[in-house]
Amino acid sequence: MSTSPVTGASSLGTIAVLGAGRVGTAVARQALRAGYDVLIAASGDPADIELIASIMAPGARAVTAAEAAEGGDVVVLSIPLGKVTTLDPATLDGKIVVDAMNFWAETDGTMPTLADADSSSHLVADTLPGARLVKTLNHIGYHDLDTDHRPAGTPDRRALAVAGDDAGAKVVVAGFIAAIGFDVVDAGPLVGGLALEPGTAVFTGVHTRAELEDLLGVGVRVG
Repeated sequence: MSTSPVTGASSLGTIAVLGAGRVGTAVARQALRAGYDVLIAASGDPADIELIASIMAPGARAVTAAEAAEGGDVVVLSIPLGKVTTLDPATLDGKIVVDAMNFWAETDGTMPTLADADSSSHLVADTLPGARLVKTLNHIGYHDLDTDHRPAGTPDRRALAVAGDDAGAKVVVAGFIAAIGFDVVDAGPLVGGLALEPGTAVFTGVHTRAELEDLLGVGVRVG
């Protein structure tokens, strides 16, 4: 996927989604709407999710997790955070990976290692050390992905934040976020993802780019 270092705009490529739940299929739908090729995978046999994919994200191709990781220009993680340790780090080595996950105790149970991490994304980064990790898409509901996207330049277009330590990966991910209909604000390095987690003002609200910049205290724009 080629990118512009100035605008973050990306040429079309392949988006791989690991997770076939409500968030994963919503991301897949928006990627398809924007014109991307989409691969979607769960933990088991692709045949197990073919029907789900055909109904919830028509046009997405059900594949194995390894095939999704290999084929995606951007790989979106939308599995329960507690399942991240089941991923094979080798398959995501060098890949641009979007952490769209949040910690939910009722789903993830107790995660003692989370208490020692700077953020939930740092736990993911420790688990997938070779991935070019970007935190985003965790602070918008799956239903809002379907309803809140707008063309570029639309007044009061909703904005999403991206956080990560790899500047190049953030540019590519910003291009994807813009392509599916949202403005983008740079939340800084990966630790900036703390400001996007459940319970924060970013997570609980709907914000324009200017509003999100004010909340994050930043003036740098990506995309």
